[in-house]
Amino acid sequence: MRIIDFHTHHFPAHFTQRLLEAAAPGQRERWKSISRKLTDEDLLLRDVREGAISARVVNMSPALIADAEGRVAHDTIVRLNDDLAALVARHPGRIHGLASVDAYDGERSAREAERAIRELGLRGLFVDSARGSLMIDTAAARPTLEVAARLGVPVFVHPVAPEPLTRQMSPYGLVGTLYARGTANSAALIALAEGGVLSDLPGLRIVLTSLAMGGVAMLACLSSRSLKQVFMDTNLCHPVLLRAAVDLLGAENVIAGSDWPINDGPIARQLADTMRAARLSEAEQDAIAAANSLRLLGIH
Repeated sequence: MRIIDFHTHHFPAHFTQRLLEAAAPGQRERWKSISRKLTDEDLLLRDVREGAISARVVNMSPALIADAEGRVAHDTIVRLNDDLAALVARHPGRIHGLASVDAYDGERSAREAERAIRELGLRGLFVDSARGSLMIDTAAARPTLEVAARLGVPVFVHPVAPEPLTRQMSPYGLVGTLYARGTANSAALIALAEGGVLSDLPGLRIVLTSLAMGGVAMLACLSSRSLKQVFMDTNLCHPVLLRAAVDLLGAENVIAGSDWPINDGPIARQLADTMRAARLSEAEQDAIAAANSLRLLGIH
């Protein structure tokens, strides 16, 4: 089965990560290992090289080097996108890139989004679900979202660690931490839908992680808003969750995404087993594994 992994993280080794500073004490050893994998370009390509997957869609998350307020200098974000474009150029057809932008930085962010897509050839945008008290439907983020809608590229709205919920949930280990991040991802979806952004920008397509299933379920049950612009990845890879995503969004709006290297298990086997257990047809499986991502990225 052809698989495009839409949810892949990588980071240039010449940047100093702040990943361990933010990690809960009980999770620091795990994050040390993840930090090493994030900078390993050979490891990034291993599953593609060995034929387990066909390609990776890579982001370079500024959160890995952000200050305590979640901010990264604009010039640094520009350098990240230049580095990502160089990575894509080294591995054509195997690596596709999502440009990082600070969506909460107004027109300057929108200009960088346009540069990254038009000049660097990156295939979409990667943004944070929230920034402090600001939600993704804030006026400051609208210029960046307008660029994405106009250029027809997807926006991966990635989870953040919201406070104080992250601190409150950290004693409960990985489940507590992911719950906090999933809440932020769900809140971003609700803000985009109920705040009118999706209806105002019908060309906008957003991608969420499966951690946001709570937000999808709430909107499906309690709102009349259309979810046709909403895509969800498979990173939790559980048949019940996958079945729910297909039932609520349609198989055409679900895409393979592993959250590599945070989850570095055998993606091909995990995905195939999960899709079969979710009782998906062969056509649905093929769409989720690769076709939907290729369509989102504008690759023919």
